[in-house]
Amino acid sequence: MQILRTTSENPEFQNLVKKLDVYLAFMDGEDHAFYDQFNKIDMLKNCVVVFENDEAVSCGAIKALDEDSMEVKRMFKLPDYRGKGLAVSVLKELEVWAKELEYKKTVLETGKLQVEAVALYKKCGYEMIPNYGQYIGIENSICFDKIL
Repeated sequence: MQILRTTSENPEFQNLVKKLDVYLAFMDGEDHAFYDQFNKIDMLKNCVVVFENDEAVSCGAIKALDEDSMEVKRMFKLPDYRGKGLAVSVLKELEVWAKELEYKKTVLETGKLQVEAVALYKKCGYEMIPNYGQYIGIENSICFDKIL
């Protein structure tokens, strides 16, 4: 397994995000357009791509939310690679990177129907918080944070 720090201009990252968007369009149903507006990748400077046998199989990103917090975005892994700990590796790399950039915590939002994602974040030490920003009042959203 190789972990690459990159930007959203990386073609492998872009390809994985396209697959993520197809998955989320199915999972989110009618709510997809609402969530999609907050998940544009054109300006992400802190992206991670995991390669296994020279194939891009997992990704994630962080972006500044405020002076203390980085928001975790675009977490995904190919279905054939689920259950191998890749998402944990991506998340840990993003947390290390955020800490190197002197941020104090990471925050994120996921959907209630994303039960695997919710389990991952809890397993990795994230705690549920009140919905923040654009997710305030959104019934399907669950927000988390983690002190770094």
